[in-house]
Amino acid sequence: MSSLRRIKVVDSHTGGEPTRTVISGGPDLGSDSLVIRRDRFRQEFDHLRSAITNEPRGSDALVGALLCEPLDSTCATGVIFFNNVSYLGMCGHGTIGIVATLAYLDRIKPGKHRIETPVGVVEALLEPNGEVTVANVPSYRLASGVTVEVEGHGPVTGDVAWGGNWFFLVNDHGQDVSLENLESLTSFTWRIREALNRSGVTGEGGALIDHIELFVPSTIDGVDSKNFVLCPGKAYDRSPCGTGTSAKLACLFADGKIRDGEVWRQESLIGSIFEGTVRVSDNVVHPSIKGSAFITAETDLILDDKDPFCMGIRT
Repeated sequence: MSSLRRIKVVDSHTGGEPTRTVISGGPDLGSDSLVIRRDRFRQEFDHLRSAITNEPRGSDALVGALLCEPLDSTCATGVIFFNNVSYLGMCGHGTIGIVATLAYLDRIKPGKHRIETPVGVVEALLEPNGEVTVANVPSYRLASGVTVEVEGHGPVTGDVAWGGNWFFLVNDHGQDVSLENLESLTSFTWRIREALNRSGVTGEGGALIDHIELFVPSTIDGVDSKNFVLCPGKAYDRSPCGTGTSAKLACLFADGKIRDGEVWRQESLIGSIFEGTVRVSDNVVHPSIKGSAFITAETDLILDDKDPFCMGIRT
């Protein structure tokens, strides 16, 4: 029994996209800034990231959320987001998931709650009916009309934008954005990512663009757009993607296609919907994303040193 370690988690999904919130038993990362703690997680405890999110306990689509003591005393919690391959600056669906989790654990009540992330503090409004609106970090378009040569497809043009993670957003692509076409969509967007790397196209400061987002019109009445989002580990986002929708809102504002306070409804590949709005201050876009999360499990992950796959199957 001495070889066993337990990590307490609560699982949820937001628009179909899973979040695994670590309640206790995670690594001790100290009390430095969230950026330093995230880097310590990466450098010293990456095996636990893999154990929590990868098979046989997790899946490629799963996003982990490690709750941390915030430095900002006005925040309900700090959080470090991670997935099957790495770490995220911010996660929109994950933030909605941890708010639902904290409410489920009776740690918060309906109202506004501040949450500290490695890329800044976000504010979440929990409604009595369980809906959550996340006021995300400021978002912006870094470059528009960027063209790369995609193997097997030819030139593809898109925008580079920040919504808490770096995105390449493509409107003109000729793809059938449907669940039946998942394999082709994954291949196409992965080749776009490879083309960006080959061409040296990056986010600010040389940051890796690790999310690719395709758009088509939605066929649902009252919904503006449907997307396909390729996440860093090659899984697709089941939700409409909170940080991706934030990046989209920044591009729409830059193009004069959305104004302060207007609503943009974004559909995911599986049909779930986020409502996005923008608040503009001094020409800076502050996006908000509204959605709901549902609790799916409360459990202990058991890590057994004798298990050859204790720390996850890394691909």
